[in-house]
Amino acid sequence: MNASQIRSVLEQYGVCPSKALGQNFLVDENIAKRIVELLEVEPNDCVVEVGPGAGALTEHVAPLCRKLILVEFDARLAEYQKTRWANAPHVEVHHADAVKWDPRCLFAEQPVKFLGNLPYSAGGAILANFLHGESPFSRAVIMLQKELVERILAQPGDEAYGLLSLRMQMNWEGRLMRIVPPSAFRPQPKVDSAVMLLTPRDARSLPVYDHRLMDELMRRCFACRRKQMHKQLPTEPPWSVVSAQLGISPTARAEELDLLQWIHLTRTYDTNPLAMLPQKGSELFDVADEEDHTLRQATRSEVHEQGLIHRAVHILVFNKRGDLLLQKRSLLKDRHPGVWDSSAAGHLDAGEDYEHAARRELAEELGISDTVPLHPVAKLTPSPATGMEHVMLYIARYDGKIRFPAAEISAVIPFPTILVEAWLARRPQDFADSFAVCLTRAAEVGALPSR
Repeated sequence: MNASQIRSVLEQYGVCPSKALGQNFLVDENIAKRIVELLEVEPNDCVVEVGPGAGALTEHVAPLCRKLILVEFDARLAEYQKTRWANAPHVEVHHADAVKWDPRCLFAEQPVKFLGNLPYSAGGAILANFLHGESPFSRAVIMLQKELVERILAQPGDEAYGLLSLRMQMNWEGRLMRIVPPSAFRPQPKVDSAVMLLTPRDARSLPVYDHRLMDELMRRCFACRRKQMHKQLPTEPPWSVVSAQLGISPTARAEELDLLQWIHLTRTYDTNPLAMLPQKGSELFDVADEEDHTLRQATRSEVHEQGLIHRAVHILVFNKRGDLLLQKRSLLKDRHPGVWDSSAAGHLDAGEDYEHAARRELAEELGISDTVPLHPVAKLTPSPATGMEHVMLYIARYDGKIRFPAAEISAVIPFPTILVEAWLARRPQDFADSFAVCLTRAAEVGALPSR
């Protein structure tokens, strides 16, 4: 769309660009084309565009993707987009605040890519909603105020380096692709904009660490960024030991540490006893027959390598909204690494009963105490889908804080059950096989929360 077409849309829908909403409309059609090209849209992609406005980018991306989701704050422009794409069933328009819009539905739409000419006033908050933490996006192309892009891409030693830099760099690798002058917009802003390309950081390139703990430590230290950071950190282990291990000055400030040093710092202060231990091949399990009678004992490695029948528990934990807590298995796990699984699950140790194992797994994997009621709902017989396990399935309700060991679990997120079922149906490869069986059985016996 060129400048005259965009002006026509704004006039037709009575839109006078609002400074409070950060409405500066891109009118340079060549720049719009280049921005969309950077997204590298494939025919099977779902694209989420935040702040489509009058459609400068939308017109170029809509013909390229399987599905297009538009999130527009301005009711008049949302109405325009609904009218414009009324005959395009693959385009979905949401009149919503992108800072509050729930992105969890996007996990079922993968592969997903993010596109946005974001308002200066809310750009950081929008990024926090869509791109912080575990994300379904495989690529993002974003235009923001140049100063904000510089903060995101800054490195230690840069004046702009800070909490925002690290929060984005924990999960993303960014590149500045081009500077966009004020003349490309109507009305013209007073500062330059910048186009940034984000691609997911390869989790295998970094040591495992507790993302929430790292964010907590960073918040403490950057809140007093001019002070020596050790004053904001736990007293154990001693800072003199920690700083020596990291190879930094005892008087270091938060802004002096790079991403890898922050990760090592987090690992040092992680008190979870299983933080660095994904599993032990020497663990001893009971080997059982098809009727669940104990035959003998064998190590974890032997059981899995030989496909022996053994025992396990799965616990589906729901919060007060009826959302199901899913855990994403660590890439260090020997079975089903990097996929989504039951809230908590694990094998029975030799001589252990099912309920004791369930309570132990809740405590070890989620930090949930043994006072939470557990409700057995079904028992699954051994099969290739369950990993040759007798599985006792439990349901629990919990609304407190979650704390999980980084070596075992990379994320825990609550999802509406109806969304999980749709996601599982469309992308079964995203889940552990045994979880799929457990969820199906829970639904069959009416154990899932009413929807």
